[in-house]
Amino acid sequence: MTDWHEQVVIVTGASLGIGAEVARRLAAEGAQLVLAARDAARLDHVATECKKAGADVEEVVADLTVEANCRALVERAVARFGRVDTLICNAGQAMWARAEEVTDWSVYARLMRVNYLGAVYCALAALPHLRASKGRLVVVSSLAGKTGVPMRTGYAAAKAALGGFFDSLRIELMDTGVSVTIVCPGFVGTGSRARNLGADGQPLGRSPVNEEAMMSVAECTRQLLAAAARRDRELVMTARARVGMWLKLLAPWLVDRMAAKAMERGR
Repeated sequence: MTDWHEQVVIVTGASLGIGAEVARRLAAEGAQLVLAARDAARLDHVATECKKAGADVEEVVADLTVEANCRALVERAVARFGRVDTLICNAGQAMWARAEEVTDWSVYARLMRVNYLGAVYCALAALPHLRASKGRLVVVSSLAGKTGVPMRTGYAAAKAALGGFFDSLRIELMDTGVSVTIVCPGFVGTGSRARNLGADGQPLGRSPVNEEAMMSVAECTRQLLAAAARRDRELVMTARARVGMWLKLLAPWLVDRMAAKAMERGR
């Protein structure tokens, strides 16, 4: 994938899961990386792996729900490499609880800040530089942002907001040379679901689903980077999900039942 050679790429949520694998893949392709996450130790581990692969890496430990931190992230990228070619907004936080059982309602605001505002702030900070490079803006959303998913009301709402913002932004950027790609994975075996927030607003401490039955992080990353390289408008992963999007237009009640059964099966 020579398209990424010497490209300056910012990856948020780079300390684990999809973000970490994206960073490793890009490092192998010769990209220049700016990696951001809140967990300094995990981020340093991923950055070290990328450096061993020959990549030039800038590490930025930051909470991207804070607007100033998003501006500083982009400034660090430009100070180090002189430009930004691609921004991959991947940082996110999920939940696993029935809405009527949620006792800490602040979880909804937290999910909106992490999944929606963090991506919006980073995109707005990077836009002048992406315009200059005619670059790529890649947003990791979710199938939950396209159709309702039980146990994930706050997460689905935040991802739906993400889609609305970046679909609109894509139109505003028409003819500027800047592409906007929204990536919608389903369940991916990231191994990080123990960090999902429960009804009390605290991490569950265990995965509530069967990770082994899900798409691998490697396959998700392969599809994501291929779509970004092609500057695709949107990527809905898996044939079943694409069929589901059509079914929602024809028989939305059926898609609701399919979503409920999928959650019961744990995948």
